[in-house]
Amino acid sequence: MLRAWSAQRVRDAEATLMSRLPEGELMRRAAQGLAEVCRARLPASGGARVVVLAGPGNNGADALYAAARLAQDGHDCVALQGDWPLAIGDSASWSAAGVTVLAPGGDWAAPLAGADLVIDGLLGIGGRPGLPQDAVAWVDAIPASAYVVSVDLPSGQDPAGQSRSDTGVFADETVTFAVAKPVHLLPATEAAVGRLTVIDIGLELDGEPDVERLDFADVAHLWPVPTIADDKYSRGVLGVVAGGENYTGAPVLCCTAAVGAGLGMLRYVGTPAPTALVRAAIPEAVHGEGRVQAWVVGPGLDITSRARGSKAQLDVARSALDSDLPVLVDAGGLDLVHGPRQGPTLLTPHAGELSRLLTRLEGSETTREAVEADPLSHARRAADLTGATVLLKGATTLVVPPTDWGLAVRSQNDAPAWLATAGAGDVLSGVCGALLASGLTPLDAGSLGALVHGVSADLANPGGPVRALAVAHGIPQAVAHLLTR
Repeated sequence: MLRAWSAQRVRDAEATLMSRLPEGELMRRAAQGLAEVCRARLPASGGARVVVLAGPGNNGADALYAAARLAQDGHDCVALQGDWPLAIGDSASWSAAGVTVLAPGGDWAAPLAGADLVIDGLLGIGGRPGLPQDAVAWVDAIPASAYVVSVDLPSGQDPAGQSRSDTGVFADETVTFAVAKPVHLLPATEAAVGRLTVIDIGLELDGEPDVERLDFADVAHLWPVPTIADDKYSRGVLGVVAGGENYTGAPVLCCTAAVGAGLGMLRYVGTPAPTALVRAAIPEAVHGEGRVQAWVVGPGLDITSRARGSKAQLDVARSALDSDLPVLVDAGGLDLVHGPRQGPTLLTPHAGELSRLLTRLEGSETTREAVEADPLSHARRAADLTGATVLLKGATTLVVPPTDWGLAVRSQNDAPAWLATAGAGDVLSGVCGALLASGLTPLDAGSLGALVHGVSADLANPGGPVRALAVAHGIPQAVAHLLTR
């Protein structure tokens, strides 16, 4: 599992470690690790010109020390200094180390235009979003052919990972030290991070992290693998209330994914048309209300429908929400959420659905654009209002428990961009619902389900288009792949 700690907690831990080390030792370790990464990337870029964007803090010093090591290898290293003092040393001392420092007002355009690798050392994790004025022009002028390595975080991006700056640095790779930080894993800023490389500098952090990400190795520890003592009931019985006469495909996708995830038994409650499709596509399914260990309520559900069977279906949906059983609520089912419920609850909206939910619960408008600009804050508001864990779907999926639970936010980014297609959310509901029925918590069910969902999409057609139904059919293969890798 990849764990991330807030900037303040990292800085506190760094201060403690530095008090026990010789002066400058922590910076030496960081600069050495950074130089090794840059050294490895330079042959791939096919060039030898290194340009450092040298900020006034420790990140600028790390970048300069790394450049000095690269200069010893024979690389042409130039540092750009803005209207601020260098973090350490002066132009003469760095010139002696092989790094040419261009003072404020110097001709920086030509060296930057010829850069093969750019080391972004402008701002660190203690900075605020946004760039110094001098640096805006530098960042705009970085050639597309240059490989950009950011030190600790892409400068100008929010260290807390809650909002993205379109004028900040978008790196090819970010080299951070000791542990990841929220900026590296949260959806608002992850796209700016590029490849993430974590360098061990001997720092240790205790306690609950701020953000977590399951990796492939976690699947074997969390996935509910049956034993010879299990039967279909002990493996989990899931009830699915989904679809309607106008939305007939969602329950097929959801139920296909649920049984493919290893569910012991599935009960489906629907109206006539989708019921016929589920009977044909999922012969294992049992139809009608009955005893279950968890519910999925909402994929393709229209609570305003007056079609035949809709009232009876809606009665079961409301009964599920009134129970103390675990319930996953998706799509149309979110219109039935009015506040906290008794049992474990996982809400799975996309940004538009979350904006409508918050607008209804808070009585003031929240737009989709606001949710997309700051997904974590809005998902946390919904979690706190409902007492539920909120899985906010997106390129990076957030799984957010209520604040007072004291648990880390989960962030998963395992799916190809091709998965942004109709029906993909219905498949995710089925996988996560099966995990809820097996006894996993909403936090584990949501994050583990998102991981497997993404891997299934990738395996279904690596590097190309993928249908939601192919993802649903690929769930067993994805689980087996992850359990036996």
